[in-house]
Amino acid sequence: MDFTEIYRQTASLVAFSPGGQFVLTAVQDRLIVRRTDTFQITRTWLLDPSPSPTQAAVHPKSTIKAKGAQSTTIDSWITHVGWSCDSEYILAACAKQGVVHLMKLRDEEWSGRIDAGVEGLLKAEWAPDGRTVLCFSEWGLRLSLWSTTTGTATYIQFPIHPDKGYAFRSDGRYFVLAERHKSKDTLGIYDAVDSYKLVRHFPLPTSSLSSFSLSPTGNFIAVWEGPIEYKLHVLTLAGEMLATFSPYSDPAFGVRNVAWHPAGTFLAIAGWDDKIHILDTLSWSPVTVFELSSRMPSGVSVWREPSKWLETTEGRGFLSYERLRGIQSINVTRSDQTKASPKSGVAQLEWNVTGSLLLARFENTPAALHIFDFPAPNQTFKPRLRSVLVNLQPILYARWNPVRKGSLALCCGTQSVYTWSDEWLGEGGNEEEMAECIGVPAKKFETRDLRWGPDGKGFILLGKEQFCCAFEVEGGSDI
Repeated sequence: MDFTEIYRQTASLVAFSPGGQFVLTAVQDRLIVRRTDTFQITRTWLLDPSPSPTQAAVHPKSTIKAKGAQSTTIDSWITHVGWSCDSEYILAACAKQGVVHLMKLRDEEWSGRIDAGVEGLLKAEWAPDGRTVLCFSEWGLRLSLWSTTTGTATYIQFPIHPDKGYAFRSDGRYFVLAERHKSKDTLGIYDAVDSYKLVRHFPLPTSSLSSFSLSPTGNFIAVWEGPIEYKLHVLTLAGEMLATFSPYSDPAFGVRNVAWHPAGTFLAIAGWDDKIHILDTLSWSPVTVFELSSRMPSGVSVWREPSKWLETTEGRGFLSYERLRGIQSINVTRSDQTKASPKSGVAQLEWNVTGSLLLARFENTPAALHIFDFPAPNQTFKPRLRSVLVNLQPILYARWNPVRKGSLALCCGTQSVYTWSDEWLGEGGNEEEMAECIGVPAKKFETRDLRWGPDGKGFILLGKEQFCCAFEVEGGSDI
């Protein structure tokens, strides 16, 4: 694996372009674009630090100075960045300033600016068409959809959750938004092709919506209650109720994670009880339940990170996990369910690109990653726990490769990155599992997050204020 040099970044604002040719980085109030083949700087912008007229009137004096900066303040730092779907346009939002800056990659003279009003700015991102910018205001007052083509905006009142209460259908045609009107949870369906005109608006069966998830096929919507009630409802885009899932008759902590199978055939649901329920979308009933256990059956591959391998390799090179044979056990910490926000349940739940594998990170086993295997449609349906990766430190993030079905990477906040793959060719030419520990060849670097490139051939490694990229190529080079 070949590593690039280490570069500065702010607030983990680093992103591959959709085509994978460029990397966008924000450093305080500056945007930088690099080519991924040479990592030479292609474009750079120093953003105008002036706030929107409304923010300037409300906060006439800003005295919070940025560390090491002379002419800028922390409020003028970039908080959100994003590429348009065709890699032509770039947005950079300064939420505290109430401003969204727009740039064009191949036109140095073109620029745009969106000034938020008195409602403020919480976040901004591109719509799938790459020509509309979504701007969420503070306090859930409204959502503004700005068109870069016409320069006009469409406003939608009272969105519930700006971080997890909206979704576009996979083809980008319809926009679904969770709203709250007259103290009632509602769902709005908008036509993204026809200036976001309202198509349908209907009430939800929830008393306090936690979030929702749109199926990959765009036919179904799963909505679930807040943290004090374990109840999930499945509806159509027309608002028709199809099913309600509630595994417990007594009150229990609510749903924590929901993940649709890529083909839309299954719905994985996990709460705070260390169980994963798999629902069949034909009957909307559970077809299997995975439960966290300290005892690993003999058929499960258990991989353990070697102790002190970083010191042995001096952070350069890679080393295989230790593959444990026979029946194994892992440490499971039992939490106090009588306390608020107990350290239990599934912290992460994600399918791979084909839906043949499902990964889960349990809060009670923070240093372990569970991988479940799902049979192909022409095979007998017997999903099972396939592999467990046991690390020395708690796992922060695990990411599936967006292209290859049997490849993932994870990080633990150390000077390393870890990979797992079932595509390793063994001595007999058959595909086998392999788990590896890879050191980041730097004097001081802690991998706190990672993001795959769109082609699945490399990923970004994010530290606190730095980043580098790693690519799967023959040979390697040190930083």
